[in-house]
Amino acid sequence: MNPRIALALLLVGVVALGAIVLVARSGDDPDPVASGNTFAGASMPEGLFAPDFELQDQDGERVSMRALRGQPVIVTFLYTHCEDTCPIQAQTVRGALDDLGHDVPALAIAVDPPNDTPRSARKFLAEQRTTGRLDFVLGSRAELAPVWDGFGVRPQSVTEEHNARITLVDARGIQRVGYPGSEATPERLAHDLRLLEREAG
Repeated sequence: MNPRIALALLLVGVVALGAIVLVARSGDDPDPVASGNTFAGASMPEGLFAPDFELQDQDGERVSMRALRGQPVIVTFLYTHCEDTCPIQAQTVRGALDDLGHDVPALAIAVDPPNDTPRSARKFLAEQRTTGRLDFVLGSRAELAPVWDGFGVRPQSVTEEHNARITLVDARGIQRVGYPGSEATPERLAHDLRLLEREAG
């Protein structure tokens, strides 16, 4: 066989094999945001209601999960003196609301009482440019413990860092989508919020 033809056939075979591998890999790991009809975050166990509570925010206003029924709610867990993961989480929420094009209730549950105070919460929100878009839910350790437990979150301590996570609660008050660690992005959050809004009608 002519060496040039053999080389051409070999190159065609390599390109074809590469295309097959690429298609197979993309089929195994579809982009949930691109597909449009499945959650980009991890689906939570079915029927897991968000814990109800009635606590105060950074401005002394009462906050209750029950009062927020009828619309999706973003819930994250932050502490006001955090300098690494918490600002990133706050900016992720802010970016998601920008991407969504309108605000939905967004709560930051304090994980470091009594260091999370109304004053430090207002300062944190101002620095992150989330004032009026993200509310800090504050309270004593005893008041916040049932909330942490209900969301499966470990609070901040001297020996352990708190869980960096975001949870989306649907209009019925059920925990539907979770984003552990750094898996949350503004685009993924906004995508899943749109799906939850569509469900709520």
